[in-house]
Amino acid sequence: MKRPAGVKAAKASGKKTVAEENAMKEFHSMLSLKQQDLAVKDRMSKMRLLESLIAKKDPLVEYVEALKKKLVDELMLS
Repeated sequence: MKRPAGVKAAKASGKKTVAEENAMKEFHSMLSLKQQDLAVKDRMSKMRLLESLIAKKDPLVEYVEALKKKLVDELMLS
């Protein structure tokens, strides 16, 4: 009994090769590293901003003071 056209192709496309699985694992590991890198860069950016706000000698405007408090809270909790 013959199979309809395209059945073999459909079955073959459903099976993943080892190379494809390895490529996906590598992609996911690179993605997780990139996400960690972005999180560290974001934290460093916030720390630099907070340092510049703390270093200012003149009194801060109300909204800048609120930003400073928010940054302190975020950086202390994480």
